[in-house]
Amino acid sequence: MGKRLGISFLCTVLMLSAIVFSACGDRGDNGNGGGEAGDSVSLPVGAGGVSGGKKSTVEDDEGAAERDNTPRILETVASDTESFEGNGAKVDYSNVRDGYIMAKYEGDNPRIKIQIGKEGGAVYTYDVTGNSGYCAYPLSDDSGNYNIAVFLNIKDDEYTQACAQAVQADIEDSFSPFLRPNMYCDFTGATNAVAKGAEVARGAKSDMKVIENIFLFVTENTVYDYEKAEFVQSGYIPNVDDTLASGKGICFDYASLTTCMLRTQGIPCQLVVGYAGTAYHAWISVHVQGVGWVANMIRFTDDKWTLMDPTFAAGGDTSDPNVIGDGENYNPVYYY
Repeated sequence: MGKRLGISFLCTVLMLSAIVFSACGDRGDNGNGGGEAGDSVSLPVGAGGVSGGKKSTVEDDEGAAERDNTPRILETVASDTESFEGNGAKVDYSNVRDGYIMAKYEGDNPRIKIQIGKEGGAVYTYDVTGNSGYCAYPLSDDSGNYNIAVFLNIKDDEYTQACAQAVQADIEDSFSPFLRPNMYCDFTGATNAVAKGAEVARGAKSDMKVIENIFLFVTENTVYDYEKAEFVQSGYIPNVDDTLASGKGICFDYASLTTCMLRTQGIPCQLVVGYAGTAYHAWISVHVQGVGWVANMIRFTDDKWTLMDPTFAAGGDTSDPNVIGDGENYNPVYYY
């Protein structure tokens, strides 16, 4: 399935810039191109809307059957049937059909990075935590030929390639990467946020009601952490249970926690990182059955979160431009 990378993709020594995915502030240069996962749409919004948990807009059909809100955990595993390795790094791509790979590093180098890029698409650069076992990384750009490489730090921002390979991924379900856990939204059946998501979803009769209930729970029970936003470092990784327990976080934490709750309710959710104007932000796009991917459905502005008015699905009034705007200020770069 795989073949060795050509020099056109990566050189032996790279200068990999630091990446701050989560600062919720001024732009951080990551040096990578943009891309999209699937066909996202920004739908018109109705008058009203939900902001900061102030208003509820979704009403379930009283005659509808209650939705099954049992948590659904799609696991990520390293099956060790197809892999490549070198210099302490190992990449398991046994399950690319499900939209992810697993990678680990066992060695003494304190700074490791992995790059994943579909030909013709964005190149995603992640930090790898050494000697901590396998971690899952999504294949966000659907089926195609992915170039995958692991790098070890030499000094400063200089890296040398540890191992690399091109892998053909024929993803069976394009939703798979956005229903499973990964590095930036990690969870298992024992994760407290998963159980809380099921509790919050209890009694809902539709996916739209679940989306709203989870949004309201997160915004009503989490405050924005200005100090963390000011001092967050490159390589920061959200922990959904830490956010749930502390009741505070930055935009990346909000997005990761909400994504965890939605995915484990069987609702495909993209954790999106990009720019709101010149500010680097994280927000969420959700797949609504019968509608498609709704870009900016849950998004972050300044220190508040806004939920697009869910009445759009029922053909609500689209004449009010002051609800959340037309979404043009939001420019997605990465989908996790």
